[in-house]
Amino acid sequence: MIIGIPKEIKNNENRVALTPGGAAVLRQAGHSVIVEAGAGAGSGFSDDEYAKEGAQLLPSADEVWGKAEMIMKVKEPLPAEFGYFREGLTLFTYLHLAAEPKLTEALVQHKVTAIAYETIQLPSGGLPLLTPMSEVAGRMSVQVGAQFLEKNYGGRGILLGGVPGVPPADVIILGGGIVGTNAAKMALGLGANVVVIERSAERLRYLDDVFHGRIRTLMSNPYNIANAVQKADLLIGAVLIPGAKAPKLVSEDMVRQMKPGAVIVDVAVDQGGSIATVDRVTTHSAPTYEKHGVLHYAVANMPGAVPRTSTLALTNVTIGYALELAGKGVIRALYGNPPLKLGVNTFQGHVTYPAVAEAVGLPYTGLDSLLPIS
Repeated sequence: MIIGIPKEIKNNENRVALTPGGAAVLRQAGHSVIVEAGAGAGSGFSDDEYAKEGAQLLPSADEVWGKAEMIMKVKEPLPAEFGYFREGLTLFTYLHLAAEPKLTEALVQHKVTAIAYETIQLPSGGLPLLTPMSEVAGRMSVQVGAQFLEKNYGGRGILLGGVPGVPPADVIILGGGIVGTNAAKMALGLGANVVVIERSAERLRYLDDVFHGRIRTLMSNPYNIANAVQKADLLIGAVLIPGAKAPKLVSEDMVRQMKPGAVIVDVAVDQGGSIATVDRVTTHSAPTYEKHGVLHYAVANMPGAVPRTSTLALTNVTIGYALELAGKGVIRALYGNPPLKLGVNTFQGHVTYPAVAEAVGLPYTGLDSLLPIS
């Protein structure tokens, strides 16, 4: 198979879909890897490193998209890339289509097989290709939150961990999954008071156990959320429903009750956000806006700020699935890998993931009804 790696064009997105080491693995399996010149530069990987591993460097995105049978990316294609779509193309990337109706329509129109990293799901419920970026984003949420609490960034002017004789900040985390757990680790490590709000009693027991009672846990309900949000210095949205829009757990009125200069970091913004006042997506070049006296950070590609770490972590988990898709061909790979089947969001002009179809208002068609009989 010919696998193409274009340069990411999203604002300040410095990750790349494949490391030179990943290219070597695909080449050793007999596949061709074509890389747009400069695609790895933001992550610290030179063109020479890719060439050394047998990848072919091409000067433009047009050539990479045009020659590849499967495109591997990091972020969802932007409108400037829709023109590259064609029938027979396989796209393997983070898609988050529930918040991207125009992208979904373009993929359907051009009959692209679009496989989303974030909806590949194991029988256990784990999301193996989303997990490493959730770990990065969860840890970053506290890091950026601590920064924007500084007065010169518009925050309350407080130190997350406090100092002797001065209380630490109150960090409220909505969701106790991978993002929330990693956010709690960082916030606790910096000395903050940490509260995690989660709807699963079993997960709350797990968090209480692994943190040895050093964080407070609350059952998710409107009453607990409203009371906790009002006390927050830093509020982190860490809610995920695979493939679907994030539920709005924090109302605009709750945000109005927050302390002046408090900070919101909504990691779920690429799925629509879990906080009502997160009504726009920001970028690394202009990451925040103020509403009701509260600073909002709503960058949809947070791990792009630490591209070296993120690219290495991403390739670690995507390479196995890429090998299967390339080695068996898409159809045979899907038959043999149920978690991978769940990653298919569009196929042959149909939306094949129910939560996406519901979110964007397009008909849902079960993937099995579209696959040829094995």
